[in-house]
Amino acid sequence: MAATPLFPLKSLLIGLPLGLGALAIGFAAEGLIPAPPPLSAAMVTALQETPPPAKPVRADAREDLQGVAAQRLGQGPALASLAAPQLAGPQANPGPNLEIRIALLALPQDVRLGSTGGWWLRSRDGRVLDQGGPSQGVSLEGVSLVGVSRGQAELWLEPARGQALVVNGQAYAGRLRLIQQGSGLQVINHLPLEDYIASVVGSEMPSSWNLEALKAQAVAARSYALAHMARPPSQHWHLGNTTRWQAYRGLDTVNGRTRAATAATAGLILSYQGGIVESLYAANSQISWDAHRHLGASMSQEGANALANRGQSYPQILGHYYQGASLARLKIGAG
Repeated sequence: MAATPLFPLKSLLIGLPLGLGALAIGFAAEGLIPAPPPLSAAMVTALQETPPPAKPVRADAREDLQGVAAQRLGQGPALASLAAPQLAGPQANPGPNLEIRIALLALPQDVRLGSTGGWWLRSRDGRVLDQGGPSQGVSLEGVSLVGVSRGQAELWLEPARGQALVVNGQAYAGRLRLIQQGSGLQVINHLPLEDYIASVVGSEMPSSWNLEALKAQAVAARSYALAHMARPPSQHWHLGNTTRWQAYRGLDTVNGRTRAATAATAGLILSYQGGIVESLYAANSQISWDAHRHLGASMSQEGANALANRGQSYPQILGHYYQGASLARLKIGAG
């Protein structure tokens, strides 16, 4: 699988302080969710679990960046000064696993929704409107889009614990927000940031590449994502799933190696003078130069793998492409 080039038209550095705050994790439900309607005999086995408690809806994506800051790592002024052993393995405290919102763009009008297990369809206020099992697709016929968020009617689709949601045959972690747009739907995947990064790594690089290159990709992808979480293009989502943003193909591109690269760098982003680096990258140095030379630093994915094969660690690889940047770790409550 060839690495997918990116062509974002944004500046390299997002000039926001790293005391920016981010998504809270472990949302707690308030109140009780009404009991679902009676199940048919055929659905009882597939839906042994009770519905998960509804998570509160946050209308503005920028609200998600409150309460989390980034702490700079290392004493040197830049990545190149960090000794590889300092950041070579997983850290004891990887930081918060934030929730990110990804718009599944370019879907056909006839969106097909389902799950690998049980599922629940909710209104915006958390009421269960419908439910089903793995062999039962989600039908929106006869279900009113209830609950209004700034003029946008919406529904939520959530899977049973340990299951995935399916959109047109593609499996996704997390939950789906369905926003009415004219006669169609905008489908937004809400999922933990680290799950998203594990998918992006496998979507942007062959997972068979050197693990240090995959780690460098994970940090670059996370930093890019955080830059857009700090400055979202929509009140409803942070990033799209096309190569205009970062390639994201759900669970199809997640495996043990992409998860290992993500876990080894969990919570790490690139920082420059207190801002978040929008870490641009492309498949090779020629594409990187053609697409990004007017914006600043950009990583060649093929070059990153070549450097890794020559024994360089992921901090050294990142330091090579993003000169002057430092590593920072996200944490709750940092100043």
